[in-house]
Amino acid sequence: MSSDGTFTYDGGKVRQGERQNVRYGISETYLGDPVRIPVTIINGERSGPRIFLSAAAHGDELNGIEVVREVAHEWDLSELAGTLVCLPVLNVPGFLAQQRYLPIYDRDLNRSFPGHEDSTSARRMAARIFENFIKPCDYGLDFHTSTRGRTNMLHVRADMSDTDVARLARAFGSNVIIDSEGSSGMLRTEAAAVGVPTVTIEMGEAHRFQRGLIDEALRGVESVFAEYGFRESSAVRWPGWRTVIDDGNEKTWIRADAGGIVDMHADRGSLVEEGERICTLTDPFKSDNVAVEAPFTGLLVGVLENPVVYPGNPLCHLVELEPSVQAVVERVQSGDTAPVTSL
Repeated sequence: MSSDGTFTYDGGKVRQGERQNVRYGISETYLGDPVRIPVTIINGERSGPRIFLSAAAHGDELNGIEVVREVAHEWDLSELAGTLVCLPVLNVPGFLAQQRYLPIYDRDLNRSFPGHEDSTSARRMAARIFENFIKPCDYGLDFHTSTRGRTNMLHVRADMSDTDVARLARAFGSNVIIDSEGSSGMLRTEAAAVGVPTVTIEMGEAHRFQRGLIDEALRGVESVFAEYGFRESSAVRWPGWRTVIDDGNEKTWIRADAGGIVDMHADRGSLVEEGERICTLTDPFKSDNVAVEAPFTGLLVGVLENPVVYPGNPLCHLVELEPSVQAVVERVQSGDTAPVTSL
């Protein structure tokens, strides 16, 4: 960003008060045709933070695409104080093939950041994206879904030991924050490493738009904008209750001990009691039913959607809650709509 508020990238610039829709080249196909990602840059007339919204680093994760598109093209951004960089489809080759990874040696774009211009195809793509549109920003929201065959309740993943990242995570206003450093090569990890606090938002499942989750995520974006004075009409969101889960110590993936067909009895976001049946594993003849019970009372952050498993496949992601949080969740899920102002 220049001193006069102009947002500059390799090949162009967006002055204050301007908007650009760009198809930006990050690679080439086998035929030498350009691989371009869609980018919308809105530079407000007033100075303020630079925020990026990104989605579809995994090409089959679609919910975030609609979140980013709606913010860029349906919201009133006329009084924006700062610059908004919208990247609705990072992994264009994967998106076109409707698969998670780049269909070029099956590489994971979200393990390739910050990239390198003299390395693999994935890292070259990542470098073009990172240097031009991520690194110039001050904050970032990166939208994902669960992998194929599973679904997640909306939650944030963030390194809560970084105070700037923690502020951003809390500003989004989700009920659940999973505290983890993230892996090397992740967009959120590498962005934070160069001074751009970034969080991952997980929401729903691959290969579809889920309107309820999209609307919930849009409320989170609006809350972040309010937190940083990006959009005056917004208000910081309190979700009613919140729990921060230590990724290393407090989460439990319950896995199948036998292969078979799964009948789920609880949905994502449900509170299940210790000993409650979460699902049943059966064989094709329904002659060998195996009950899978909750080892403790907790919240189902993610559950299986594809009803067939091998031994060792994950069935659900169960997290334990603090007693005070559990009491509020029980009350909310029982239908009590009285507001909770703090926790």
